[in-house]
Amino acid sequence: MRTDIFARLDREPEPPKIEIPRMSRTRLTLFGGTLAFYVAIVVAVLAPTWLVTLDWKVMLFRPYQQWPELHAFLDYFVVLGQRGPTAVMVAAWLGWRSWRQHTLRPLLALGAALLLLNATVGAVKIGLGRLGPHYATQIGSAELFAGGDIFPSGHTANAVVTWGILAYLATTPRARRYLSALSAVVSLGVGLTTVYLGTHWLSDVLLGWAAGLLILLALPWCETLIGTAEAWILSLREQWRARRRLAPSLPVAAGGLTPGIFPQRGPSGEQEPAREPVVAVGGRPTARTATQLDRQRPHTVRSERMPVTPSGSRRPPTSRPVTGG
Repeated sequence: MRTDIFARLDREPEPPKIEIPRMSRTRLTLFGGTLAFYVAIVVAVLAPTWLVTLDWKVMLFRPYQQWPELHAFLDYFVVLGQRGPTAVMVAAWLGWRSWRQHTLRPLLALGAALLLLNATVGAVKIGLGRLGPHYATQIGSAELFAGGDIFPSGHTANAVVTWGILAYLATTPRARRYLSALSAVVSLGVGLTTVYLGTHWLSDVLLGWAAGLLILLALPWCETLIGTAEAWILSLREQWRARRRLAPSLPVAAGGLTPGIFPQRGPSGEQEPAREPVVAVGGRPTARTATQLDRQRPHTVRSERMPVTPSGSRRPPTSRPVTGG
């Protein structure tokens, strides 16, 4: 059993055949229903209607004061909806999947989903500018167009997308069912936690769930672009590898390149005297012949001098006492 588990972690010998989800009739129906729910929530908050009243009732109930013992745990649990930590965790898992299955599709699908999430949710947040419960100024007001950025809930939408992408990329029906249930529990928990902590209205969470689900349901429309991007990246990799294989390599001795002095022949075929390599002040190497060195040298070298023996005693002179007469 232990050997089988570790064998499944190894890289597959060849890319497996993975069935890519298509925009089926069922998925298209779910997309249309979720989009209608999304528009209904926005209209109910813009009106405002009973939904805004429910938002205020839940906020004034202050769940974090009703059940304070849950506060410490939920402060950590809500991190499962933050963009940075969840994206890193899911990207690490999908990176291993990409290496094991010889494909970039998992990472590219995650990147496409996060890009859609930032574009759609971010645009609605900035456009509606709703303030959060802690910054509300008027009871019963929807707090729209006041410079806020909490409608829809980014934590909730991010939890739906980042954990739901695991179910979307699952390769077996059993894994897809388990991962769908896991992502649903995490997404529901993160959304309700933001309501408990008082950082979001209830309508923010409802719209966040719908926004994240719309992105997951729309991903099959991006599969063609994902496949094109994967083929382009892999072709660039193959071109880079081909250039590395064709690059010329010169053999070098074990001790590296060492400078040498070799006699050169002039135009008449006579052998010129050896040149001595000299480095100039500017760092550019030059070469001078032995004849030129002799011309520039007015004095003789030590080997050409005659030995000279000093005459007299080598002892230092000693002082003698002076006697008076």
